[in-house]
Amino acid sequence: MKNRSYLCIDLKSFYASVECVDRGLDPFKVNLVVADPARGPGSICLAVSPAMKALGVPGRCRVFEIPKRISYLMARPRMQRYLDKSTEIFGIYLRYVAPDDIYVYSVDECFIDATDYLRFYQKTEKEFADMLRDAVFRQTGICATAGIGTNLFLAKVALDVVAKHTPDHIGVLDESSFRETVWHHRPITDIWNVGPGIASRLERYGVYDLYGVTQLPEATLFRAFGASARYLIDHANGVEPCTMAEIKSYVQKTTSLSSSQILFSNYNYEDAHVILREMVDQMVLELVKKSVVTGSVSLFIGYADRELPHAGKSRKLHEKTASYRTLSAVFDELYGEAVSRTDPIRRIGISMGELIPEADKPLTLFSDDAEEKRERSLLQSIVSLRERYGKNAVVRARDFVPCATLRARNRMIGGHNES
Repeated sequence: MKNRSYLCIDLKSFYASVECVDRGLDPFKVNLVVADPARGPGSICLAVSPAMKALGVPGRCRVFEIPKRISYLMARPRMQRYLDKSTEIFGIYLRYVAPDDIYVYSVDECFIDATDYLRFYQKTEKEFADMLRDAVFRQTGICATAGIGTNLFLAKVALDVVAKHTPDHIGVLDESSFRETVWHHRPITDIWNVGPGIASRLERYGVYDLYGVTQLPEATLFRAFGASARYLIDHANGVEPCTMAEIKSYVQKTTSLSSSQILFSNYNYEDAHVILREMVDQMVLELVKKSVVTGSVSLFIGYADRELPHAGKSRKLHEKTASYRTLSAVFDELYGEAVSRTDPIRRIGISMGELIPEADKPLTLFSDDAEEKRERSLLQSIVSLRERYGKNAVVRARDFVPCATLRARNRMIGGHNES
């Protein structure tokens, strides 16, 4: 089997770089943070310019954590602008490689299977990566870093760990150099898909790096992590059997939907109930859009006083449904049963689980199929109108009360302003 060459390309400090370039500024010389000033000093910085990173400011800090000695510009997030720029850059890649050989991992990062292009362009892996990076910089002014590996995992680790320490900002790994360079790298959370939870469990066995993982018996790892241990074992040895073609053909089987909000101020019992109903309304429309029904629901409430235990309750439904009338009544009951009427509320979360295709819904003696069809037809019309004219094309009267957040959230992308 032919050895493959994968690239993982990341747009450096993407949001901050876009803001700098749009202002005619050099992101490597100007201190700039992307954060919403309206959210106060506790606002999370979505990005900081490379110049600020060079001063030791982390990319996802809160505004108040930036040292007072550092002066900087603050740019309000413009999510639609970043999505448009990401699309433009994706179009640049498509001039050089086919869509089947690119996988978009996030708004600022993608994987490319470069195997069949090296001979075509008469370039080495690094030269090919530089060709793509130069094309992006010439058109957009945005710099990129790259990782190169013989599998997707090694390309990602080459980007995240190795590229940061090379003069040309390109990291290269194969299974041999991986053992020499990354096996003993710490913290282990720098490694793709090794989060704090996995790291904490590994620490119980005295393991702090990938080499330590290779020294643990596989039986121990499977007891600790279940089926997920296979990924950890493979990655500790620099192995990743998944190919670009397999990623492209993967179809996710969604078994639940969830939504949550952190409120900008303390809400009383009645006002928070308005937010809950808005969230249920939105999630029901998502069920209808996906043509699925739910069999269980859950509610989470976090109070402003973090010393108080959060409130929460779940319920299994008598029959699977996507009816707003039914689901809103259930959430109203859960809210009334679980939530304090006196303690200020700051966080609300809901989920709907046990999803199955609507066509597979079993009928029961208590099903009112005709009524559900009428309601579903109305909801499908609302979905169609929103897709055509925007999310705020059809809203309820309660969405105009002062405490409501739906219309404002509908103008956001990823919880932030479009522009």
